[in-house]
Amino acid sequence: MSSKINRNINKKVIVIYSGGMDSFTVLNRAIKDDKEVYALSFDYGQRHVKELQCASDVCEKLNIPHKVIDITTINQLLAGSSLTDEIDIPEGHYEAETMKSTVVPNRNMILLSLAVGYAVSVGAAQVYYGAHSGDHAIYPDCRPEFVEKMNDVCQIANYEAVEIFSPYLTVTKSDILTDGLKMALDYSQTWTCYNGREKACGKCGACQERLEAFHDNNVEDPLAYES
Repeated sequence: MSSKINRNINKKVIVIYSGGMDSFTVLNRAIKDDKEVYALSFDYGQRHVKELQCASDVCEKLNIPHKVIDITTINQLLAGSSLTDEIDIPEGHYEAETMKSTVVPNRNMILLSLAVGYAVSVGAAQVYYGAHSGDHAIYPDCRPEFVEKMNDVCQIANYEAVEIFSPYLTVTKSDILTDGLKMALDYSQTWTCYNGREKACGKCGACQERLEAFHDNNVEDPLAYES
């Protein structure tokens, strides 16, 4: 009973913030929910490291505490992802079988574990995390059963219970954008493309999913695209 009471009283939260449009919306949703936000980003050697600069710029504008943690050494253990290895980024729909090459082994369990440790150290009751239904087909660590089990573990892994909270877990990227547009968010401050070039490629699964979301909302994407 006491942990539930504390969670209701405690407004301090950690937001795992990649710099992409989903986590950007999650960050602002937490602010809108009157939370005291601590943003946490990870450099895991991702090809689209450009997103981290977006994250830093946004947090500076919002005056939010922000840590960018270098965990690139984990790539000595993890291999086979086109996001971190010398493997071509697949093109096509984000639910295509080829998109499985973008899976980084056990990534979200690692990131969530670190975020929960940070939450305990600063006395935060929740970790906000941007999983959504569009990721369920390809990424096992974005599915509801993973989030639920991870949440169960995080209730007992420390003396202080920490909740894994995914506000958009069962909705689409289009729905996330709809909520963000209601909050009047500026998505030019985000980066989605898996290729870290000057402009978004418009062809990778991440770009396709993003463009689909903007199309569904009858809004033009403010990012510049190669094609």
